[in-house]
Amino acid sequence: MDRRIYESYVAILRHELVPALGCTEPIAIAFAAARAREVLGRFPEHISAKLSGNIIKNVKSVIVPNSGGQRGMEAAAILGALGGDANLQFEVLQSVTPEDIERTKQLVDTGLCEIQLAEGKDNLYIHIDMTAGADSSSVTVEYEHTNVTRIEKNGAVLFQAPVGTRSNDASVDKSLLNVRDILDFANELNLDDVREVLERQIALNTAISDEGLRGDYGASVGKVLMDMTGDHMAGRAAARAAAGSDARMNGCSMPVVINSGSGNQGMTITLPICEFARAWGKDDGMKLRALALGNLISVHIKRHIGNLSAFCGAVSAGCGAACGIAYMDGANLEQIGMTITNMLLNVGGIVCDGAKSSCAAKIASAVEAGILSYHMAKAGKCFADGEGLAGADIEETIENIGRMGRVGMHPTDVEILNIMIGK
Repeated sequence: MDRRIYESYVAILRHELVPALGCTEPIAIAFAAARAREVLGRFPEHISAKLSGNIIKNVKSVIVPNSGGQRGMEAAAILGALGGDANLQFEVLQSVTPEDIERTKQLVDTGLCEIQLAEGKDNLYIHIDMTAGADSSSVTVEYEHTNVTRIEKNGAVLFQAPVGTRSNDASVDKSLLNVRDILDFANELNLDDVREVLERQIALNTAISDEGLRGDYGASVGKVLMDMTGDHMAGRAAARAAAGSDARMNGCSMPVVINSGSGNQGMTITLPICEFARAWGKDDGMKLRALALGNLISVHIKRHIGNLSAFCGAVSAGCGAACGIAYMDGANLEQIGMTITNMLLNVGGIVCDGAKSSCAAKIASAVEAGILSYHMAKAGKCFADGEGLAGADIEETIENIGRMGRVGMHPTDVEILNIMIGK
């Protein structure tokens, strides 16, 4: 395949598949607050956080990682300012101490941190203002969870990213993604180019899934599903992914490797592929190739939708998992395309109403729908061009779904937020 495309796909995997400690939206707030405190030079007397609706939606109900069970935007910002290390990026709260956690609990209700809705901004937007005496600082994060676009101190601009900079890695060009080249990439991949990131994804995401099955987290969707399905392979694949989300959404501080800025999506891709690889006796090389393909398929679908929207990311991730499973079973380009079409036209309407316990159930539904979609494709069955959002080819179908999720579901997103904040 074309060398430029190959190197871009390697860069995308290295950029996307990074560890994160807990849900990535509270982490993004904590990261911005930690950076603003670093610029300010001392702990602030007041914090103002202007947040996009999707950030508020995804932080409102989820436990802030490494916080001792605290929830909400204020806790994320204060804990990040107290003990966060912005240099750790998605693991910013790894550095907090028990004293930081207790101090945060004391400060949350004091009015130290003020939350405002930032209207007319990108779905992923965080602006932190801090003051202490005569000093002030501000940090803006946009488009991606750790993508800093502006830093100020005492009114002076210390850093300004070029207008429209949507990634902190200039080598990443997601516009080159397409299903045909992704399949060629998986076939031709030199595994040593991505072995480290994929093996880390397997290790960390498997570990938190194990914890979710051992512990009692949230609604315990994974444990319930595992008890229901026993040795049924598809059920175990869904249960594995759901169990990781059970733990992650409900306070487990173990890190996961993300996809498209989401740990839930990273687990939804990884764990079903690993479960099927184990059951089918696939070697590590085949498993890694399937993971590379599944991760890239998910990124390709999600880039048309946007990192945060009313479109549930478990769907794009479940689609990636199904394609990875299909790849291990010898599926060709046509069958993989049919799998994607079947999946997106089935459960493409699942809405995102924030990060919380029910994400695990949506993940289970997405994985099960993905497996059904592949079995339909394997039997030569596929929803046809012109049926609903199905396009003339797989790329048009993905674009149609992206438009629906990005544009068509925007009013839905607004109403979900209004309901959640009581408007």
